[in-house]
Amino acid sequence: MSINYVINQTINKMRTLSLILGGILIWNLAFGQSFKEQQLKCSRVKSAYAEKWQLIKEELKSKGMNSEGFELFIRAFKQEQQFEVWIKPQGESQFRLFKTYSICSSSGVLGPKRMQGDGQVPEGFYHIAVFNPYSNYHLSLGVNYPNASDKIIGKGNLGGDIMIHGNCVTIGCIPLTDEIIKEVYVLSVEAKNKGQEKIPVHIFPLKMNEKGFTYLKTKYAGNATLLTFWTNIYDGYASFEKNKKMPIITVNKQGLYEFK
Repeated sequence: MSINYVINQTINKMRTLSLILGGILIWNLAFGQSFKEQQLKCSRVKSAYAEKWQLIKEELKSKGMNSEGFELFIRAFKQEQQFEVWIKPQGESQFRLFKTYSICSSSGVLGPKRMQGDGQVPEGFYHIAVFNPYSNYHLSLGVNYPNASDKIIGKGNLGGDIMIHGNCVTIGCIPLTDEIIKEVYVLSVEAKNKGQEKIPVHIFPLKMNEKGFTYLKTKYAGNATLLTFWTNIYDGYASFEKNKKMPIITVNKQGLYEFK
């Protein structure tokens, strides 16, 4: 039995326990309490608000954004190890870049996640599905991997429990360090508390501008499967870059994304 296998199994068990505890919190929401109020019962969330929320509000104000209501969008680039947070202020139609953070560590290579144990960080179009203030990695936000596309194209056991979390260790997740996840978690709670049901999380192999996409087409010229996938998700990247609006994303029978 390899040491990597033991590490993987241990991390998976820790993730499962954390998700169970986070699920208990969500399902036990008390009548008359907002999502934010329920989250603030957790000491880590309360501490994150105490440390970060006033600073976030001041930074939002300095950039002409209203902290009283906004939608959130997250975008991650694996090769650059960059994590972007976009804000659409209440009353506005377009998202604006609020902040770019560094991803602390990474695993796998460029390309989507297609099975459990491949060590890959997913690529594609997701949303936050889990808020876990009891995470073994301080705080964590779970994305809805496998999504509809993954379930069609993936192989066998697809795995799961893909999180944006604190600390600086990962097998397939996006670690931001404890200090950064506090900010991202608070922003996510605020967006959800104001009615944003799904916070989009788009994950790309790299920045898919002309230079980046040319790099992929050149380096992976012999890999038709990867290039077909990347050409597909490029359309979603380009749509947002052009309009700064969230496209309507669906998945067809072949598992390809379609954008409107």
